[in-house]
Amino acid sequence: MSSSLVLADKVPQTLKEKLKSDYQLYEYSRLSADEIRRLAAEVRVIVASGESVVNAEFISQFPQAKLIAVFGVGYDGIDIHTATEKGITVTNTPDILTDDVADLGMALILSVSRQITAAEKFVEQGRWASGSFPLASKVTGKRLGIVGYGRIGKAVARRAKGFAMPIACFNNSPVTDPEVTRYDSLITLAENSDILVVCVSANPETRGLINRQVLTALGPTGILINISRGSVTDEDAVVEAITRGEIGGAGLDVFAHEPQVPAALLNRPDVVVTPHIASGTHETRAAMATLVADNISAYFSGQPLLTPVISR
Repeated sequence: MSSSLVLADKVPQTLKEKLKSDYQLYEYSRLSADEIRRLAAEVRVIVASGESVVNAEFISQFPQAKLIAVFGVGYDGIDIHTATEKGITVTNTPDILTDDVADLGMALILSVSRQITAAEKFVEQGRWASGSFPLASKVTGKRLGIVGYGRIGKAVARRAKGFAMPIACFNNSPVTDPEVTRYDSLITLAENSDILVVCVSANPETRGLINRQVLTALGPTGILINISRGSVTDEDAVVEAITRGEIGGAGLDVFAHEPQVPAALLNRPDVVVTPHIASGTHETRAAMATLVADNISAYFSGQPLLTPVISR
């Protein structure tokens, strides 16, 4: 069996070097049309990042591929339907990044509520000598709403309990934690939340889930935190709600058209933006790279895959 891989998008250099040492790795962005046709019968594995777009057209160029190994927990850019039809298994890197993403969620909650970045600029710009920084909002005891009560949602809840936050969620499946209230309506959750954290998986069903109605329900003192994907929110509605003061603030790690961020969200004391860094720690990225490599190794050795998201 050929041990050729094609890299659909950027992954950390450490993973790229490891794959190059063990397999014949081709970077799609550097391949000519002739080279792609030549490799069509050779490539068995497509390596992608969580932000990669591996659509039906891309998949069709490598008809012998049987594995799409995703470096990331999200795989919304992968055409799962086409992969399934063609007998291709998709793997991702769940669990490993759960703690980091939840940590960033709490960091954004604290930063937006206490206006930490605005306070830092206040000091750096020499304005402290002219007066005190405006009062911010307390975190402890605030009502936390979690959209998507999966691995990351549960991890956020565990951290929030340390801040004595009453916790509620919107989730498709039942919730067994007696300390967490589950609402069948996202609007109702937003109405009963001071801070709304978005942790839901990105897919066609959740696209634009956080819309104008949800933001209106969250209200003028409510804070939106998104550590999911930019596609889960109606970004235009978020911009409008922020600029009109219809919500109290936002902490956003993800955006609809990364790396572009709407200018209206920048340089505001009530908004904290970060460049999709939720899993961005040395420890987690190294563990993710190892899991990607282990899934690929399992495929070529005929062993069960470690973290398949679909199988056939």
